[in-house]
Amino acid sequence: MKLILEQMPIVVNALNIGFLQTLKLFIVTLVGAFPLGLIIAFGSMSRFKPLSYVTKLVVWVVRGTPLMIQLLIIYYFPGLILNNPIWGGGETGRFLAASTAFIFNYACYFSEIYRGGIQSVPVGQQEAGLVLGMKKSQIFFRVTLLQMIKRIVPPMSNEIITLVKDTSLSRIIALQEVIWAGQSFMKGSHGISGAIWPLFFTAVYYLIFNGILTLLLGRLEKKLDYFR
Repeated sequence: MKLILEQMPIVVNALNIGFLQTLKLFIVTLVGAFPLGLIIAFGSMSRFKPLSYVTKLVVWVVRGTPLMIQLLIIYYFPGLILNNPIWGGGETGRFLAASTAFIFNYACYFSEIYRGGIQSVPVGQQEAGLVLGMKKSQIFFRVTLLQMIKRIVPPMSNEIITLVKDTSLSRIIALQEVIWAGQSFMKGSHGISGAIWPLFFTAVYYLIFNGILTLLLGRLEKKLDYFR
């Protein structure tokens, strides 16, 4: 116990640095995946059949394969197969590769949620907007979008919570996120070796972060109750 207390400051500092990387990957993924998911949703609903078929095929492939495999392909494929290591080396390159994989993966999942939300709004409301002389863009932003947001908050919340935990997969390409930081103490990081307890301690970071997100998303859902 005394040894653990002595090691605690070193471990906490390393885990904090790792968690900041996790948090950065989480934020970058959401910022990129939210708008890209909406674009993909429009593509899958397009009346131009070739675009619709290609978009649906891409979404099917991304949703049907593990994110871990996608991470490995995006990070290693350019260098090993194309002989063009576009990501470069170091932590920055690994973060860019991980961000690209996460954004595209979650955009495909978000696109299906968007599509379901848009199609759940009664068509009659869109027809009523056209009768009133509204443009299609006005109907979408003033009628469809607001109702869609209410409908997609619960499934989106679930995906966001899942994203927090999925960020741990980025360690497969050696991105030094919080679990990587905890696991490093088993290998001799900072003069500490064979210590497994820091790895279990990383669960506390996920629990606290997910708890805060759950509260925030719950409040957002309550504020949208007026759409019921």
